[in-house]
Amino acid sequence: MRGSGKISKAVIKRLPRYRRYLDDLMKRGVDRISSNELSNLIGYTASQIRQDLNNFGGFGQQGYGYNVKALHTEISRILGLDRDYKMIIVGCGNLGQALANYTHYYKAGFIVCGMFDINPRLVGLKINDIEVMDYSALDDYLEKTPIDIGIICTNKGSAQEVAEKLVAGKVKGIWNFATVDLTVSDEVALENVHLSDSLQSLAYYISHRDE
Repeated sequence: MRGSGKISKAVIKRLPRYRRYLDDLMKRGVDRISSNELSNLIGYTASQIRQDLNNFGGFGQQGYGYNVKALHTEISRILGLDRDYKMIIVGCGNLGQALANYTHYYKAGFIVCGMFDINPRLVGLKINDIEVMDYSALDDYLEKTPIDIGIICTNKGSAQEVAEKLVAGKVKGIWNFATVDLTVSDEVALENVHLSDSLQSLAYYISHRDE
């Protein structure tokens, strides 16, 4: 993922996991937690946790631990989750519709504002009160509506063209679910998501579990 500054990709990818566990701790009424206790929950070493957080100044005190709510707030701020993000989805098949229906995004401030597809059977369909528009209207929509994140759920043959339209429409980031790694300018953050990679990794662990 681009736009991460000098902090390593590995650290950035661990931050949402910290935040998720801290969110659970808050719901359980836990006020403070040590790096060792956090290690037992998350699975990272206490040293790794301290090193990761020290990239952003550190938030705990020796013998005192971390204030759970304060750390959750700081990690949310670091991740940019202290604001809302307007998103559009291009490609409204099963995956696109599933993403639109995943209400967690709305709770976290990720708001789907528009959906686009080339399939006339999908155009006009309403998903979570959002009407699917014809793909041909995308350029005009982006010209009139500032969008933070474009989500690509098309086939791989169309994905690069869609990405270029999104870039031209001044989106700030692209979340790509097409089965191809896309290329965009450095000014646009890009996350290529390959669900099959995760599934194949799981197959490896199952196949080699007795070795």
